Amino acid sequence: MRMSPKAGLLVSSAVCGALALGIAGPEAYAAAPPARPASGPAAPVPGADKLASQTALLSDAGGVLTPVTDLITAVLKAPDGKLSAADATKLADPVKAALAKVTAAAPAAPAAPGIPGGVTGVSGAPAAPDPGAALKAKAAADLQAKVDTLVKTVTTGSPTKVAASAQAVLTAQVNVLTAILVGGGLPATNLPGLPALPTVPGVPQLPATPGA
Repeated sequence: MRMSPKAGLLVSSAVCGALALGIAGPEAYAAAPPARPASGPAAPVPGADKLASQTALLSDAGGVLTPVTDLITAVLKAPDGKLSAADATKLADPVKAALAKVTAAAPAAPAAPGIPGGVTGVSGAPAAPDPGAALKAKAAADLQAKVDTLVKTVTTGSPTKVAASAQAVLTAQVNVLTAILVGGGLPATNLPGLPALPTVPGVPQLPATPGA
């Protein structure tokens, strides 16, 4: 059966159209943006408050580490371990500022039920101080005293006295870092071979973060 020219043209056009749709169809679908799901309330991160508290503790530790390191490095590089009074003070001021932040960030004693400000307990007795805050304040005060001594030593003392004073500052710095770490309820270490952080009596350790 012979097909008329007009019918053949119609069939040819239909075939070409089908082929074009078959080729362009997947590409057009891929280029089209996927349907966006209906928006809903954002889900909070589990344990966000506890994680933020732990992160702030590590930030405090880093804030103390940097200025003390800068001071010790400058002393060790100075000829005979001596600095001018102006240079020593310039290096010591950031340490003082960092320690002030650590002390100010220490949590106060929890407020007693029904008593504004938590000044006294239910029975009228003074509220118990936070052992962790007291430990950090004591360590910060000791480091500040050691830094003050180093500043005096590097401007007037001998290299031997400078070395001893610098060692005392490093030891006091370790005390501050340890007080920050053990007094704030950081998660326990889990790397094999590392000892667990000691705890401060009366300072509750933060529980494990849900889902972490």
